Amino acid sequence: MSARSPEIDRGLARRRFERAARTYEKASRLEAEVAARMLERLDYVKIAPRRILDAGSGPPRRALGARYPGAEVVAVDFAAGMLRAGKKRLLGKNPLRLCADLAHLPLAPESVNLAWCNMALHWLSDPLPALRELARVLAPEGLLMFSTLGPDTLKELRAAAGAGRVHAFIDMHDLGDMLLAAGFSAPVMDMELLNFSYQDPNSLLADLRASGQTSARADRPRGLAGRAFRERLRAGLAPRATFEVVYGHAWKGRRIEQEPKTVRVFKRMP
Repeated sequence: MSARSPEIDRGLARRRFERAARTYEKASRLEAEVAARMLERLDYVKIAPRRILDAGSGPPRRALGARYPGAEVVAVDFAAGMLRAGKKRLLGKNPLRLCADLAHLPLAPESVNLAWCNMALHWLSDPLPALRELARVLAPEGLLMFSTLGPDTLKELRAAAGAGRVHAFIDMHDLGDMLLAAGFSAPVMDMELLNFSYQDPNSLLADLRASGQTSARADRPRGLAGRAFRERLRAGLAPRATFEVVYGHAWKGRRIEQEPKTVRVFKRMP
């Protein structure tokens, strides 16, 4: 697999999400849109989970609990501020909230039936340890469903700011290989390109800051960017952003008899 991204400074990423906890919900329209599309995909899955893991939850949302009212929802995020931010607006039974890293889940083996991970895996330098943890905590016949970002994400910003100032993202074929390496069965991957328009480049940059989505690369340029760089960035940056959204799902311990270990891949264009 040629899948390892530049190292992410996890401490810096956590601090930025902590600061963004109050503004995240209004600024994270991409995450909300992708979550809605993931929920639609559950219409085609026959599953009645008793416990659901919302892995990398951000501010916990009530959609999963509303869809499966008999299930216990466990929301896990590495930023405690994110977990607190969703507390006041939840209706009905609140989820259990745990502050933890996806690669070290404080859950017993085979203790959840559905692992849901919306737009969190790209904050890991190497998603494989987290995928192995998700496989560990899933019960037999449990389902993993996730979304993340692919290589064409923020290509406009990368062209204007320079590749070293923007995160690199893992190709969906490599993620599919990781699912097999983590022990999942019948993995399916697909992607689509979503395009967001903004009033001006400043609005795009403001949304990224307000949702905590600024670069946390360990090899990022150090020090404050000068005024000349900021002016060049705003002059060269189009008021739009492309996001390559990668979707995946796979089963724990479910395998069709004599099925080869392959990944089904689909590609959708806008």
